[in-house]
Amino acid sequence: MRHAQPPVQRVRPPLRLWLTERVATWARRRQGEEVTPLVLQARRLYILPTRAGLGFALLLLVMLIAGLNYSNSLALLLTFMLTGFVLVGMYECQRTLQGLALTQVRVLDCCAGDLGWIELHLSNPGPVVRRALSAGAPGAAPALFEIAAGGTAIVRMNYPALRRGRVQIDRLELATTTPFGLFRAWTWVYLPLIATVYPRPAGRRPLPINGSRPPPRASALPGADEEQWSSLRPYQPGDSPRRIAWKIYARGGPPMVGLYEGTGGGEHWLSFVGLEALDLEVRLSQLCAWALECARRGAACSLRLPGCELPLGRSSGHRTALLRALAGYGEAPVGAEPSA
Repeated sequence: MRHAQPPVQRVRPPLRLWLTERVATWARRRQGEEVTPLVLQARRLYILPTRAGLGFALLLLVMLIAGLNYSNSLALLLTFMLTGFVLVGMYECQRTLQGLALTQVRVLDCCAGDLGWIELHLSNPGPVVRRALSAGAPGAAPALFEIAAGGTAIVRMNYPALRRGRVQIDRLELATTTPFGLFRAWTWVYLPLIATVYPRPAGRRPLPINGSRPPPRASALPGADEEQWSSLRPYQPGDSPRRIAWKIYARGGPPMVGLYEGTGGGEHWLSFVGLEALDLEVRLSQLCAWALECARRGAACSLRLPGCELPLGRSSGHRTALLRALAGYGEAPVGAEPSA
C-alpha cells in the first residue's frame, strides 16, 4: 500500500541570499549587457566591511568613547591612527580590483554529474601585484588567485553540472579582501555564458555497427590471447568483462581492455534503434557512451535522431558536435518560453 507523500513546502531563501539577489538584479540593470575585453572601472566596484571590519569598527568606537570620557590624549591618538589605517586599507582594497582587465571567458563542456569548468583570462596592466583575488559564480566554488605586476593569469573555477542540457550562467563575481581583510570589494560581470552539459555516459549495450549489432568476431574476442591484441586501453564502465585482459589483472596490473586489429575502424550509425524501451535520458546516456567509445577507437560515427541528423565523421570537432546535439536534444533554446 502506497502512502501519500506530504506536500512539499517551499522554503524561503535566507535574508542574505535574498538581499544579494536583489542587489545583483539592480546591478545588472545598471550595467547592462557586457562584452570582453572588459576593464573594471571604479563606478562598477562595490565595497562593504567584513565581519572583522565591523568588529574593528566597534573596537574603535569603544576606544574613542573611552578616550573622550577620560580625556586621554594617547588613547585618542591611537584611535585616530588606527582609523587612518582602516581608511588606507579600504582604498587599497578597491584599488586591487580597479583597472583589472577581463580579456576572455570560456565555459568548457562536461558530462552530467561531473564538475564543469569556467576559464577566465585576466591581465594586470598596473605596476603592483594584485593579491587575494577570488572568482566565483552562482553555485560554483570560488577560485583564489593573484596576478603579478604587468602579468596575466588563467583562472579556472568549477560549477556543478547536475543535469543534461544548456545551462545559462547568469553572472561572474570577482572579489578581494586584501590587504587586511577588513573590507570586501567585488564586482559582478554579466556575460552571455552558456554551459553545454552532455548526457552522463552510461550503458552496457554493445556498440552498433551500421545500425546493427557487432559482427560475430567481436563476440569471439575473449577466446584469444593478449599477444593478438593490437593495443590495450584502461577499463571503462560498460565494457564487456570478456574483453578484459585477465592475465594482466592476475599479475597485479590494472584492469585493461584489449583491442583487436580492425576494431578501431568501421562505421557506426548511432540512433534510437533497439533502445525504444528505455527512458529518453537512459537512451541519450547510452548514445553518449557509444560516441565516446567511437572516439577511443578512432572509428567514424554518425547520429540519426528524430529532427537531428549528423553525417559520418571521426574528427574531434565532429565528436563535439555530436555530443552537443545529444546535450540539447528535446530541449527548448535557453531563454525561450516553454511550450504549452
